[in-house]
Amino acid sequence: MTVMTAMVVLAAQQPPLRVTLAEAVRRALEVQPAVIQARGDVRNASAGERAAWGAFLPTITTSSSAARSNVGRIDQVTGRAVPPQYTYTVGLSASLDLFNGFRREANQRAAAATSDAADAGFVTKRYETIFGTQQLFYNALADADLVRVADAQLKRAQQQLQVVTDKLRAGSATRSDSLRAEVDVGNARLSLLQARANLATGQADLGRQIGVEAEVQAVPDTVLAPLPDTTGLRAEALARAPQVQQADAQAKAARAQIWVSRSQYWPTLSLSYSDNRQGPGSPFNNFSSYPETFSWRFGLSWTLFNGFTREANQVAASVDRDVAEAHAADLRRQTNAQVTQQVAALTTAGTQMDISRANVAAASEDLRVQQQRYRVGVATILDLLTSEANLTQAEVSLVQSRYNYLIARAQLEALVGRSL
Repeated sequence: MTVMTAMVVLAAQQPPLRVTLAEAVRRALEVQPAVIQARGDVRNASAGERAAWGAFLPTITTSSSAARSNVGRIDQVTGRAVPPQYTYTVGLSASLDLFNGFRREANQRAAAATSDAADAGFVTKRYETIFGTQQLFYNALADADLVRVADAQLKRAQQQLQVVTDKLRAGSATRSDSLRAEVDVGNARLSLLQARANLATGQADLGRQIGVEAEVQAVPDTVLAPLPDTTGLRAEALARAPQVQQADAQAKAARAQIWVSRSQYWPTLSLSYSDNRQGPGSPFNNFSSYPETFSWRFGLSWTLFNGFTREANQVAASVDRDVAEAHAADLRRQTNAQVTQQVAALTTAGTQMDISRANVAAASEDLRVQQQRYRVGVATILDLLTSEANLTQAEVSLVQSRYNYLIARAQLEALVGRSL
C-alpha cells in the first residue's frame, strides 16, 4: 500500500466533524462570501460618510524639491561668478470651497443614507446566511432521521420475511407470500441506500456552508422550540425588517442625489492660499532665511450653460429616486405577504407534527395487530405489507413535518431580522 493510498484510507476512516447549530452558524458567518461582501460594503459606506464630512474641511498640500544645474550664475551684488549649487524649494498650499451650491450637504445626507442601507444590508445578509445554514443543518438532521426510518423499515421487512418463510415451511403460507416479502425487503434496501446517499449529500452541503472540506454531522438539539407569539409580528416586520430598512435608506440616498444634481445650477466660491520659500541652503538649516512668496486667492465660477448636461443629470437622479421609492414600497408589500405566508406555514407545520405523531402511534398499533392476525392466518400478506408501508410513510411524514416546522421558523426569523 502506497503512502497516498494509506492517507486516503485513513481519511475515509476518520469520523465526520460533529457540529451543533450554533457552531455551524458561527462558522458560516465567518466564511460565507455574501457576509464578507456585506461587511465590506459597511466599511466602504463608513469611509464614504467620513469623506463626505471631510469635504467641509480645507485641502492642504505641501511640497519640496532640490535642484542643481551645471550652469553657474553671476552674483548681482559683487558681479562675480558663482559656481553651480543646489537650490531648495519648500511650498505649502491650502484650498477650501466656501460655497458650492449645497453640494456638500447633499452628499453628506446621501452618504449617511448609504451607510444606513449598508448596515441594514449586512443584517439582511447575516440573517439570510443564518437561515441558509439552519436549512442545511435541518436537512442533514432530517436525512439522518430518514436513514434511521429506512433502517427500521428494512429490519421490519426482514422480520416479516422470516415469519413468511417459517409459515411457508409449515405449509400455512404460499409461495406468493414469500415472493412478496422478498420484494418488500429489496425495496427496503433500496430505500436505505437512497437515504444514506441523501445523508452524505446533505452533510457535504453543510460542510461547504461552514467552510469545511468534508462531510459534517449535525448534532440535534434535544429541545424543540414551541410556536412563537406572532402578535404584532406583522407591524414589526414592516417597520424593522432589515430588507425594508435597506430599501428605505436607498430611497433616501436617491432623494439626496437630486439635490446633488441641482447644486450644479449654483456658483462655486472658493478660497486658496499658497506659500513658497526658496534658497540655496538646506531647508533644515536655513529655512527661516528663505525669501517668502505667498498669495491669497478668492475664486468664483458659475456654469451658465453646459449643453443641457445638468438637466440630464437631474432627470437621471429623479428617475433613480422614483425607482428606489417604488422598490421600497413594493418590498414593503412583499414583506407583508411573506409574513402571512410564513406564519401560515409555521402554524401548518406545527399542526402537521401533532397529526403525524398520532398517525405513527396508530400505524404502529395497526402493524402489531396485522402481524398477530397474519401469524394466526386471519390476515393476508397484502394486509401486512400495506400496514407496514403505512407505518413507514407515517414515520417519514413525522420527520418531514418536524423539520418543516424548524425551517419555517428559521425563515420567519430571517424575514423579521431577529430570533423569535
